[in-house]
Amino acid sequence: MTDGYLDFANSPMGAKLINALGLPKPLPLERHKAGQPVIQGSILVGGGGAEPQLLEALAATFKSIGAQSVAHDKLPQWVSVANKAGLTTGRWSVDGKPGEKVKALVFDATGLEDSTQSDALYWFFHDAARSVLPCGRVVILGRPPEECKSPRKATVQRSLEGLARSLGKEMKKGINAQLVYVSEGAEGNIESTMRFLLSPRSAYVSAQVMRVGKPVGDLVVPKDWNLPLAGKKVLVTGASRGIGEAIAEVMARDGAQVTCLDVPQAQAGLDEVAKRLGGISLAMDIGSAEAPQKLVDAAKAQGGWDVVVHNAGVTRDKTIANMKEHLWQLVVNVNLSTQERINEALVASGALKSGGRIVCVSSISGIAGNMGQTNYAVSKAGVIGMVNSSAPIFAEHGITINAVAPGFIETQMTAAVPFAIREAGRRMNSMSQGGQPVDVAEAIAWYASPASSGVTNNVIRVCGQSLIGA
Repeated sequence: MTDGYLDFANSPMGAKLINALGLPKPLPLERHKAGQPVIQGSILVGGGGAEPQLLEALAATFKSIGAQSVAHDKLPQWVSVANKAGLTTGRWSVDGKPGEKVKALVFDATGLEDSTQSDALYWFFHDAARSVLPCGRVVILGRPPEECKSPRKATVQRSLEGLARSLGKEMKKGINAQLVYVSEGAEGNIESTMRFLLSPRSAYVSAQVMRVGKPVGDLVVPKDWNLPLAGKKVLVTGASRGIGEAIAEVMARDGAQVTCLDVPQAQAGLDEVAKRLGGISLAMDIGSAEAPQKLVDAAKAQGGWDVVVHNAGVTRDKTIANMKEHLWQLVVNVNLSTQERINEALVASGALKSGGRIVCVSSISGIAGNMGQTNYAVSKAGVIGMVNSSAPIFAEHGITINAVAPGFIETQMTAAVPFAIREAGRRMNSMSQGGQPVDVAEAIAWYASPASSGVTNNVIRVCGQSLIGA
């Protein structure tokens, strides 16, 4: 659906009026295009504490993606680390004045041991905040507080969440900010996450906290990062339109053979999507008692699946006082209980192969709640609980499980929302606009990558840093 305000605000006449009235001026977000580099522009690197611990891993990642970097004055050691990795780099500032405009800020905070060292955060972002190009990126890297041996280190590492969320609101111009907690021993697992966060693929993801741990199963580096799912077989439910269709498209773009599933009533649209993507069409009511075994049989007939994306879902909105019991049961069954049954069947049978990925679609409603959606909010909060509780169990099978929680995404469903509510959904976030279905799909593709074996038990909002539930 077209966002008329976004188009008007970026027209010559509209920009003048918007500026005069002091209204939000959303910037059209840069999104991934085939063949473009991960990042177009330099990365300014900073760090704090006596010994930032991710510099070598960052240098290896920047070399892999062909990125140029410069060092902040208070991190002079970056020059030698980068040169050792074969990168050409130098100092950013000149005579104490800000240097070139950069596309991304990356700060290694793993060396911070105490809150008194937080001045390093101030100096880096104070110096560089005005030097980020439109649609730029800010990535802060730290250690998981729950894994820190010292209470003081845990404290300062936890404080990074406030910084990332505040920067996401301050930077404007389509710039997002993220925090990545990297476990000790998982330094070599950051590339897939950094590729996602530094690229236009993460356009509508902001102020999120992500965790990268040791590999679940084997860490597999794609032969071709443009086709990370080459040779993989992927199931996408609810694939006949909207977000599900976008997920199937991105999976196919990344090299996967996609099985597109939806209800029999959507057969025509489902067949069209599957044919266009060179995939397989599977019409089925996944809420039925027979569905798990049917999916096990379908997967085994294809030699097993590598990725399962649970996108299918339904809404039946009523306040709980006015809701009939069958509407509660329908929504919870389709959106949650069905996923539990299918996951258990696929994992137990081996139909989802070792090294596999399960990706679930939750919702911002499952985080913040929503009036008239108690059944939906219960089901989507339950999806988050399923991810949290299943991750250690599925890890024993070499399988990761993660979720995305979309905010306001431009779909046929949101197009039917009353105008005032629709506009509020679009503007009440740091990007001042709605997301696109491809934004959800790109986050799912990051989870699905074979190089994301260190990424499990994450729930990432794709909402442009919505004020709802913030």
